[in-house]
Amino acid sequence: MALDDTLLDRGRYVAIRAAGAEDMARARALRALVFAADRGPPDAFDAVCTHVLIEDRATGEAVCTFRVLPLRAGAEIGRSYSAQFYGLEALQDFAGPMVELGRFCIRPGLRDGDILRVAWGALARVVDDEGAEMLFGCSSFRGTDAAGYADAFAVLGARHIAPRRWRPRVKARDVLRYAGLFRRVPDMRRALAAMPPLLRTYLAMGGWVSDHAVIDREMDTLHVFTGLEIAAIPPARARALRAVAG
Repeated sequence: MALDDTLLDRGRYVAIRAAGAEDMARARALRALVFAADRGPPDAFDAVCTHVLIEDRATGEAVCTFRVLPLRAGAEIGRSYSAQFYGLEALQDFAGPMVELGRFCIRPGLRDGDILRVAWGALARVVDDEGAEMLFGCSSFRGTDAAGYADAFAVLGARHIAPRRWRPRVKARDVLRYAGLFRRVPDMRRALAAMPPLLRTYLAMGGWVSDHAVIDREMDTLHVFTGLEIAAIPPARARALRAVAG
């Protein structure tokens, strides 16, 4: 690990930019534990993204990874991974720089909240370095059976749908239109427990989601498009993130 590759060094964990084939192999090995598609060859986006690893300082083990794709403005959103699955024409009018976050995963079985905090601190560093005004990507629920996520989708549909001016259209063939589908009073504890940690953090900072989930059988996930306008992050949360980012 070269010093120049270090994004963030906090307590037990260090976040680094993946550098070279060995780091990339470690990132993909971790992703393969979570995403079925990563058990095969790399996709085209691996070659054009910056990859980040969160390591346990004591063991050197990779405990979290993600990749980022900077875009100069919404006019470039067709280059993104998400554009394969969602109609993102509305976001073409977004004037500022953007960063797409993808393949975010934490090693299964780990429950240390500091991993997520360091990951978001490293991501805040990337966003600031790029001058990004929007962060977006796909937030993934494991598996393709929505039944176990009914409370989570009920909450998303009732409270967190994207503003109409940015709302993604349906593009994928196989989708779950969950907005208005789960007509129930959700159990908030079950809903939050069922949501991926990444999605919970997006929402806590003012993020929003598409009104449908893509049923991605290749990845073995249900995923929702997720967006976060940086200027909309509550000031206290923005200060906390930047404090972690240093």
